[in-house]
Amino acid sequence: MTTSQPIDNAGKLLPDMQNTADIREIPIDKVGVTNLKYPIAVKDKDKEIQHTIATIAMTVDLPMEFKGTHMSRFVEILECTTKEVHVNKIFPILEKMQERLNANTAHLEMKFPYFMEKKAPVTGKSSLMSYDVTFHAVKSDGVEDFTLSVNVPVTTLCPCSKEIAKYGAHNQRGEVRVSVKSNDTVWIEDIIEIVERSASCELYSLLKREDEKYVTERAYENPVFVEDLARNVVLEFKNDPRISWYRVEAENFESIHNHNAYAMIESHKPGLNGA
Repeated sequence: MTTSQPIDNAGKLLPDMQNTADIREIPIDKVGVTNLKYPIAVKDKDKEIQHTIATIAMTVDLPMEFKGTHMSRFVEILECTTKEVHVNKIFPILEKMQERLNANTAHLEMKFPYFMEKKAPVTGKSSLMSYDVTFHAVKSDGVEDFTLSVNVPVTTLCPCSKEIAKYGAHNQRGEVRVSVKSNDTVWIEDIIEIVERSASCELYSLLKREDEKYVTERAYENPVFVEDLARNVVLEFKNDPRISWYRVEAENFESIHNHNAYAMIESHKPGLNGA
């Protein structure tokens, strides 16, 4: 970072309006940049590293006495890396944000598509499935906090419909939105696998007829309400010593209603560093 003051073409110093005083005495909790696209490298359980594109938000707190923050510095901090943000660099980035912007608290959020190769259940044909993932990291007064969030699409089949209908049961695509804090490594793949086995059946990008038969029958043999889906996921989290806090949201995009069905469970484990 240069220490020289910026000047215009006439050699005059350019004023720094962000550093001017503000008399309203209102601190700002978060100020910064959002919707910034940037390449990142994410740990992949099977292939070590996966390269993808993230939508990034970088924010800090702003004391009441300052009019504004220096927005360009957020981008400069990213550009100081090797043109790709590695997940191992998240907290060093937050530290740089605190230093460059004179902040007590720094937030970094990265939303990105994560891809897994899945084989169809009968034919074994491979295809890629994408999952929406979010990393949210915070550093404040020396304390580091990290939350992993994963959106997992699934299939659910209604137990009530199966019980009362003569010819079948209604099913639908659903989505489980999971957020966890942990005291050890929790892979994105681990979260996806837990959610998928908690549903009536998992989803695939590529299915041939024999695969479709399997998926349809698998869902019929394993009906779950949206409440069941949320509880099934939470039961596994409760028994996982790595996870200290979780929030599980299950939502079914109902096929026989014009509304969705929803359930949410949030908790932390006593004695662990949960939120």
